[in-house]
Amino acid sequence: MTDSRLLGPAEVRALAAELGLRPTKKLGQNFVHDPNTVRRIVKAAELRPDDVVLEVGPGLGSLTLALLPAVAAVHAVEIDPVLAARLPMTAADRAPGLADRLTVTTADALRVRAADLAGPVPTAIVANLPYNVGVPVVLHLLAELPEIRRGLVMVQSEVAERLAAEPGGRTYGVPSAKLAWFASARRAGRVPRAVFWPVPNVDSGLLAFDRRDPPSGAARKDVFAVIDAAFAQRRKALRAALSGWAGSPAAAETALRAAGIEPLERAERLDVAAFARLAAVRPRAAVGGQP
Repeated sequence: MTDSRLLGPAEVRALAAELGLRPTKKLGQNFVHDPNTVRRIVKAAELRPDDVVLEVGPGLGSLTLALLPAVAAVHAVEIDPVLAARLPMTAADRAPGLADRLTVTTADALRVRAADLAGPVPTAIVANLPYNVGVPVVLHLLAELPEIRRGLVMVQSEVAERLAAEPGGRTYGVPSAKLAWFASARRAGRVPRAVFWPVPNVDSGLLAFDRRDPPSGAARKDVFAVIDAAFAQRRKALRAALSGWAGSPAAAETALRAAGIEPLERAERLDVAAFARLAAVRPRAAVGGQP
C-alpha cells in the first residue's frame, strides 16, 4: 500500500468536516493522522497474512487502511454510528481492491460478543484504544475471544506501563495481574502526541501481548476476586488485606500458608500463579459470600 492510500492530516480533517465531526473526550476520540505511525504499528504487531484482526475504535480509518493489505480480514468495532457508516466507504475509496476484507460492527467493545462478529474469527487485536477504557476492553476481548493469540494496542503510556509490569515493581497491580492470566505483555514503544488530532494531553504507548495458557487449579472469576481483594489494601500485609476475602485474618493466614505464601507478604510481590493457588485454597466458609 502506497502512502497515497493512507490518511494524512489533510485527509483526516476533510473527513471530519464532511461528517460534521467534533471529536469527543467522552468517546476518547483522538485520530491518528500520520502514515508512518500506522505503518509502524502494523509492523510491530507482527501479523501473518492469514490473521484476522479485530480493530477497536477505528474512527476515520487511519489504522484500518494500513491493516487491510497485511492480513486476511479486519473486523472493525466502532461505537459511533456515523463513523461506522463512513468507514466502508473510506476503504472502498482509498483501497478498492482490499475493501472486501473489512467488516464493520457498530457496537460498544466492552459489550461485544463473539456472536456479534460476522465472518472469520479474530486471531489478533490491533487498535488505538480510547484512553478511558483501554484496560477493560483488552481484558473483556481476551476473555470473550479465546482464539485471539496476540495483539498490539495503543493506550495511555502509564496504562501500557502498568499492564506490562512484573511482580515487585511499583506499577504492578490489578491490571498487570489480570492481563497475566491471559497473556505475557511487553512495552513496544512510545507514540508522540503530535501524530493525533486533536492533540491529547497525555503520552501514548504501545503494548504487545501474546496469549498463553492460564494457571491451573482455579476459575478465572475466583482468581480475579482474590486479585481485587489483595490490591484493595495493597499497603497491608496479605494476612490483613485478605481477611474479608477469607473470612478472618486467621483464615487468610491459613489460606496463604496452604498456597505457599508468607502471610506478611504484600500483593505486589505475587504473580498470577500465586493468586491462582490462593483462589484454589480459599476457605470453604468464605466461598458463600463475596468479600
